[in-house]
Amino acid sequence: MFGIHDLTLFVISGLLLNIMPGPDSLLIMTRSATQGWRAGSAAALGIGAGTMIHIFAAALGLSALLSTSAAAFTVVKWIGAAYIVYVGIGMLRAKLRADADDAVAAETAARVAAQPLAYRKIFFQGFLTNVLNPKVALFFLAFVPQFISADSSSKPLAFIVLGCIFNFNGMLWCNGLAVFTAFASARLKVKPLVALWLNRVTGGLFLALGLRLALAEQHSS
Repeated sequence: MFGIHDLTLFVISGLLLNIMPGPDSLLIMTRSATQGWRAGSAAALGIGAGTMIHIFAAALGLSALLSTSAAAFTVVKWIGAAYIVYVGIGMLRAKLRADADDAVAAETAARVAAQPLAYRKIFFQGFLTNVLNPKVALFFLAFVPQFISADSSSKPLAFIVLGCIFNFNGMLWCNGLAVFTAFASARLKVKPLVALWLNRVTGGLFLALGLRLALAEQHSS
């Protein structure tokens, strides 16, 4: 439907990406631990709203590109596949240390979340944490088109459908994380070794996806 393929792989990939620790997760966990699960859920909903901005912005950009050239979609997929392979290799080579940029972002999120806030302010905090993260925009532009067929009759609509599926699953995870953290009554931290293997598993999935696309294109040519 809508020219979407490999939906199961898309859902599994999205779940792994949501589970991986980052500034969004840290903000949810910190708010839940300090103000309860409702505060964590408010942050999660703000993050989800930010994700929707990325989804619609990317879909509109894709629509504008396709109005110029239908062949441009294939170019987008190839560039996206190259980016996914690059990210996958980087994840597979990850060591037991935090990435400098992620560490700074996580520290900022923790510091910002330190003082109690009204739920609407927490929502806005989560929204800004996500919508101002350029890595999220890159992810949607590179990742989502890989699951849309080149002959799809409505690629932007397929993009929005996949984005909404990703965001829905992400919200299930984020709200579950908020409730779990609140009931744990402590600031939970993912152990470095667990984070390392999450990186490697996701990296392997990204590498396989990029190579799978390349082989499929070669076979069809």
